Amino acid sequence: MKEALLRLKGIVKEFPGVRALDNVGMDVAEGEIHALVGENGAGKSTLMNILSGIYPHGTYEGEIVYDGELCKFSTIRDSEKKGIVIIHQELALIPYMSIAENMFLGNERGRYFNLDWDETHARSDEFLNIVGLNESSHTLIKDIGVGKQQLTEIAKALAKNVRLLILDEPTASLNENDSQKLLNLLLQFKERGMTSILISHKLSEVSQVADRITILRDGRTIETLTKGVDDLDEGRIIKGMVGREMTNRFPSREPNIGEITLEVKNWTVHHQLYEERKVCDDVCFNLRKGEVVGISGLMGAGRTELAMSIFGKSYGQNISGTMLIGGREVRLKKVRDAIRNKIAYVTEDRKGDGLVLGNSIRVNTTLANLPKVSAMSHIDVELERRVADEYREKLRVKCFGVEQHVGNLSGGNQQKVLLSKWMFTEPDIFILDEPTRGIDVGAKYEIYKIINDLVAEGKSVLMISSEMPELLGMCDRIYVMSEGRVVSELTREEASQESIMTSILQAGKGA
Repeated sequence: MKEALLRLKGIVKEFPGVRALDNVGMDVAEGEIHALVGENGAGKSTLMNILSGIYPHGTYEGEIVYDGELCKFSTIRDSEKKGIVIIHQELALIPYMSIAENMFLGNERGRYFNLDWDETHARSDEFLNIVGLNESSHTLIKDIGVGKQQLTEIAKALAKNVRLLILDEPTASLNENDSQKLLNLLLQFKERGMTSILISHKLSEVSQVADRITILRDGRTIETLTKGVDDLDEGRIIKGMVGREMTNRFPSREPNIGEITLEVKNWTVHHQLYEERKVCDDVCFNLRKGEVVGISGLMGAGRTELAMSIFGKSYGQNISGTMLIGGREVRLKKVRDAIRNKIAYVTEDRKGDGLVLGNSIRVNTTLANLPKVSAMSHIDVELERRVADEYREKLRVKCFGVEQHVGNLSGGNQQKVLLSKWMFTEPDIFILDEPTRGIDVGAKYEIYKIINDLVAEGKSVLMISSEMPELLGMCDRIYVMSEGRVVSELTREEASQESIMTSILQAGKGA
């Protein structure tokens, strides 16, 4: 093995009431891609926040030895001066600033009152070329997609003379094509001698690019696996993460499918800002009682736009078409109408749109159905607490209590609180948009069990996911979308990764 560029020794980090890291150690060799995996709450992001100076020296125990030097970082600027750059799962870009402005924000070319814009844009274009992003450095961040924003963050890291690049769930919001491009880029960086630490729940990606894999569980280092020496099979990694074998990634379910609950006909939606652009074009589909129906498609296919437009026109304009619930035509003009008609929408962006992170589990659980826990415009806090406790137990939310802030929960437990919020509205139809995005394999299994329980109770579930294995493992039928249109409907028996991709590619050719 190459000489270690980084050594973390005996790292201990405590928060009020919990020890997040307990004597964690990890070596990273120069020029390798080193993956860090574990369930939500295992301590991965906490460890990287210590390394990057977000949690300053003195707030933790243990040592950081980087390039042979004992480091005591007080701020993120201290670590960046050493060439350690972290890219978080939630991208830190400013939408109404250009790519170049974002890339050199806090690292400006020239002087404070006399910035050198020629050099700024020239250097930006240079780094954009390295990461393979074919965009002008003058382009605003809001005008490029998530995949390109991720590449912008990497280009921004290169502009800081990065030597050790830390990526926290870099492909969580990307489709398979963009994910593969990013992984190929990491391999190119490796050839140039750059060192990377990759945090990811997508174990197939980890196995593909990582030279070594360190597994954390419950704040402790379990083991480090080496490519070519140890078994890097997904099952082997999962066993280290959860402490047991997981022979089946998807819980079994005996379908008991009934009558049609939701039917959408000739549904057309125009872009929220650009009225001439259709994001959903003459879409037709139906959903039955006790059924899980999937919607597959590449990023930009119109899946989320379809879901949000159905949910009380919460997205889009000039929406036309027919919606029937239980055979009766309905017109849902706002979100409250959708809730009254027993529809729930679990957003793909739980942190931005789904939950109030600075508030408690109790408040978040009842937020969509406050009339049920209030009288005379006054909330019954004790009743609210009992409701939240009931869902906490039912969905097995790991927390100190229902007064804990949701922002302090792991991703999987946040997702359970978001599900609790909508279950409390007592819907018959659940629209789940990327319900397992950014959560680990153990938490995913628990979410899948909740979905199965819902349909066993006679609920209907419409499930949007960018992970084809998830759709294939959970759904009774799958609709495939491409460029705003439904291009095929596949039964469980017909559905495969090949048949889904074939449908998308043939639609793209105009077949």
